[in-house]
Amino acid sequence: MPAPAHVEPRLLRAFVTVAEELHFTRAAARLHIAQQALSRDVRRLERELGCELFVRSTRRVTLTADGERLLPYARAVLQSQDDLLAAAGQSRPLLVDLNSPGLGTHREVLHRARERAPGHELMARYESGLTWAAGELLAGRLDASFGRFAGLAPAVRAGLDQQPVRYEPMAVVLPEEHALAGLPEVPLAALAGETVYAGAGNTRTEEWTDLARRLFDGRGIALAPPVPLAVGEEEFQRVMARTRNPILAVVGFPPLPGTVSRPLVEPVPLSPVSLVWRKGMIHPALTELRRSAAEIAAARGWLRRPADSWIPAADADVMGAHPMSRC
Repeated sequence: MPAPAHVEPRLLRAFVTVAEELHFTRAAARLHIAQQALSRDVRRLERELGCELFVRSTRRVTLTADGERLLPYARAVLQSQDDLLAAAGQSRPLLVDLNSPGLGTHREVLHRARERAPGHELMARYESGLTWAAGELLAGRLDASFGRFAGLAPAVRAGLDQQPVRYEPMAVVLPEEHALAGLPEVPLAALAGETVYAGAGNTRTEEWTDLARRLFDGRGIALAPPVPLAVGEEEFQRVMARTRNPILAVVGFPPLPGTVSRPLVEPVPLSPVSLVWRKGMIHPALTELRRSAAEIAAARGWLRRPADSWIPAADADVMGAHPMSRC
């Protein structure tokens, strides 16, 4: 069969989405279409190309050799289309991961970008942690995220770009009846002997758990063992209420019933936050997102470190592209 003179981008997007998910139901949900319509589009593309792209069974979906061969070309065509639409000012929505609905730094940057670029759609997503979001960025399912860039594996960082946004002071969330809850600030030394929750076992937030390990090392603070993965604020509150462990957080972490949040001091531990996106990505709304982050960081002094602060050397190197002045 001769090659078709034209292939609709919609059909290519259906093919790429199924290839990434290897599951028609999940792919249809991502595209916001019915599964039957998605299957019809994939079959039509196979007919037009004259080859089978997937092997389907009742238990799994896999790419054929032809599907593997054509996938990078389909992605390149779709990226070119996105670039063309962006250049024409008709870009698709920019998908921005805010990690969690309650984190103020990320939300503030997104809101400023929306004000700066009312003609573009910036859509919030909540992927919980940068470790998970980084894979979504590299796969093209997300456009930007926030988090601790130095906590990612070098091979992952190689495919991403980042812009330092903030050194967030860290805090500890304590049960109201905890002996340290009455203090206005909690010295790190006062946590010696405590078992503190920092997301151990959550594969989405490994960069945060790694930061906690580095902070706790040599200070007599134990990392709480994994708990069942809680999705949503209500479930997280329920699980934490049962364990009653202190929780490592950042200043401004959303309040939980029956708890108090106290800044950590002596030294002040910092959580480094970067804006992260896929290397080489072009989208006019990303430019506005980066400008917004830089504007707010400069106005708020987000990239100034307190004199008595702690941050791992690897993170200082990543954030070092911006001068670090002292408060």
